Parts: sequence; structure tokens; C-alpha cells
Amino acid sequence: CNVYLMLFSFTTIMQQLMYSVKLSGRAVQSSVLEYYRADRAMDGIKHALGPASFCTHTNSETNPWWRLDLLDNYYTSTVIITNRADCCPERLDGAEIRIGNSLENNGNNNPICAMITSIPIGASHSYSCPDMEGRYVNIIVPGDRYLTLCEVEVYRGFPGMYLNTLINTRTYTL
Repeated sequence: CNVYLMLFSFTTIMQQLMYSVKLSGRAVQSSVLEYYRADRAMDGIKHALGPASFCTHTNSETNPWWRLDLLDNYYTSTVIITNRADCCPERLDGAEIRIGNSLENNGNNNPICAMITSIPIGASHSYSCPDMEGRYVNIIVPGDRYLTLCEVEVYRGFPGMYLNTLINTRTYTL
């Protein structure tokens, strides 16, 4: 019987806690359906009663997008997306999370952090973006569709943060 003991560097754990800072900024989107503005994805309200309540919503269009301007250049560690709780969870299927400094094509040409395969109705999913740097965080859904986001959380990272965690982790067999 093998027993594994993992020890983490205290410094590494403290760095992870210090750097897990939620970033904010100004949100815009490709279009606005009724009153479902882009800033609703940054209001801290993940779920509320009513159709698409406190969520963003674009018109049905080709390649709808949502963008957060962090107002400065940051390394990003994690992006958490919350899907709507009343219907239509498949609307986020195939969406791309992009991070970078370019506003070419409204920021939708920046490097891809992750692709959303599926987020269940009302659920939140975390996407790791180690060592990605940029001012803009975009979410784009390719094709002719709507884009609805109920919450987007972006957390700050630092270069090599993920790698440092792996390096400072020790596994011992007792």
C-alpha cells in the first residue's frame, strides 16, 4: 500500500491567494437586445428570477461578441463563465474566450484561451488561461446566433504562476 503525501511551498500558496484578484473594467457587446446590456455580466448577480434576468443578451447576428476592457494590461489566470438559468444553455456551445491587446475585429482575433463546449443551464464553469496576457477579454460565438452571459469573472495571474506551482509541489511516497 502506497501513501502519497504532497507538500506545497508555503510561499507558493500565499502567492496563489494574493494573486487571485478578480479584475474589473468596462464591458461592451456587439449589439443589445432590449435592455440586456454588456455590464450585466459584471454585476455580481449570477442568477435571478425571470427570463435572462441580470444577464447580457445580443440580437441574433453573425458572430456575436462580448468584450471586457480591463483598462490595463494584465496576466489572466482564470475566466469563469455563468450560463443563464431559465433556458437555452446551448447558446454558449462553441463560444471562444480570447485574451489579448488587439482591437482588430473588435478583439476577436486575439489568442484563444479556451473554447466552451457546454455549460449546463444555470451553471458556472472555470477556464484556466495560464500566462495569457492582455487588456481585452472577449467571448465570441461563431455563426448566426444570440450571445447571452449571466456572469463573467476574470482573475489576475502572473507569468509562470502555474509553472511555479508545479515546480514547488513535491510528492513523496511513504
